Amino acid sequence: MSMSLPASAQKVADALAAAGITGAVRILPDSARTAAEAATAIGCDVGAIANSLVFLADGEPLLVMTSGAHRVDVVALATRLGKQKISRASADQVRAATGQAIGGVAPVGHPAPIETVVDVDLAEFDEIWAAGGTPHALFPTTYDDLLRITDGAPVSVVA
Repeated sequence: MSMSLPASAQKVADALAAAGITGAVRILPDSARTAAEAATAIGCDVGAIANSLVFLADGEPLLVMTSGAHRVDVVALATRLGKQKISRASADQVRAATGQAIGGVAPVGHPAPIETVVDVDLAEFDEIWAAGGTPHALFPTTYDDLLRITDGAPVSVVA
């Protein structure tokens, strides 16, 4: 790639390359902070956007890769994962866990591994798009590769 990536996007690109993922991190001219913005920018169904949401599950970071078409049901997810409580992480907690800002959290490239679940409904799409470390970065991947690179558990995240 001739254009240099921002540092956080480069960490993601390096992690993807190390995992054998061939889809390149793309820097977009406009924000892809939300699933709707990302889908518009890429020209795909909003459901094919793999939102990276960070929660605290019994006080520990939990990365939920959910379809952009869904809202995570934290009560149902807690039950499925055997957790007492799942709540949304603050912006500071997200950055501490991932090294990335809300709206650009990638599934990889974090300072340390994070427990991850991947929405089973993402399997409906041949190609899905995930954030690449900044609100302007995305990369293409597949459901199977997303499970593999995150060591994520396939889970329904809706009621």
